[in-house]
Amino acid sequence: MLRLAAFAVTSALAAAAAGPLPPLAPLTRLLAAPADTPDRLTIVVAGTGNPRADGEYRLECDPPGGNHPRAEDACARLETLAREGRDPFSPEPKDQLCTMQDGGRATARITGTWHGDRVDSQFRRTNGCEIRRWNDLEPVLPGGRS
Repeated sequence: MLRLAAFAVTSALAAAAAGPLPPLAPLTRLLAAPADTPDRLTIVVAGTGNPRADGEYRLECDPPGGNHPRAEDACARLETLAREGRDPFSPEPKDQLCTMQDGGRATARITGTWHGDRVDSQFRRTNGCEIRRWNDLEPVLPGGRS
């Protein structure tokens, strides 16, 4: 037991001497879900200025369903992005240059499972990159112009 504690302290000191680790990129896909987990997303939208767009929606794909008002179109959009090799839930890179424009107060959060991965992703319209990211995911997210 004493050897294990000494090893842990020695390892920690060696890691500290090697210098700081690079920061980790934010995670949007958390843990892999079981392979037979269906695609189910919960989409919470607020602040769009449109009471018909704000709310909580369930989206199921293959087959399209849930209470999302445009489930079929939303699933088709997600599949198009997947075929293009794009992760529809990834955040914008922190070092990306974006136009400083205000797209309104709209916010959205998408949680659930997509293509066997757990998803927890947030969307805002705080600059040009985030506005493009939101618009690129329409109709999964409703128009966020307030």
